[in-house]
Amino acid sequence: MDSFEDALRVRGPAFDAGDELVGSVHVVDLDGPAHARAFAFDEPSYQIGAYREVMLRRWHNALGRSMWEYPHLDEPEGLFLVMGFEPDPRAPFEDELPNADLVAFGHLLSDDGSWQLGTVAIVRAMDIDNAGSLLHGRGLIGVEAHGWTFGGRP
Repeated sequence: MDSFEDALRVRGPAFDAGDELVGSVHVVDLDGPAHARAFAFDEPSYQIGAYREVMLRRWHNALGRSMWEYPHLDEPEGLFLVMGFEPDPRAPFEDELPNADLVAFGHLLSDDGSWQLGTVAIVRAMDIDNAGSLLHGRGLIGVEAHGWTFGGRP
C-alpha cells in the first residue's frame, strides 16, 4: 500500500455499533481499472485471505479534496461511513452537496464512468442514525452507516 501513498485520497477502518471492525475504505486516484484492480487484489493482506470480499468501484470525488485536507482532521470522534446504492444504474449527475460536515462525498460509478451506481459519504454526525439520514430522500436503497475513523498517515 505504501507504493500508492501519493494516490490515496481517503482511507480508514469502518466499525459496527459494537466497535468491531467490519471493513476498510480506500479511495485511490489511479490511472484506470487495471491499476485499481492491482491496488485491491495484489495487496498482501488480500493475497493471504484477510478480506472476505472487496467492492471495487470508480468514485467521483464531489468535494475535490483528500481527507488530509479536511479542516477538522485532528478531531476523529463522531465520524461515520454512509453508503447507499441506486435501485437501477443511471446516468451520472451532479446533485447538491448535503448540508453536513463532510470528510468525503461522491458517487460510485461504473468502470467506464457512464453509470452512477450509488453514493458514499464520510460525515461527522451526532450518532449513527443522524449519519444514515444523510442519504435518505435520494432514492437510494440499501443505505447503511458504520462508525469510521481516519487511517494511514498524511
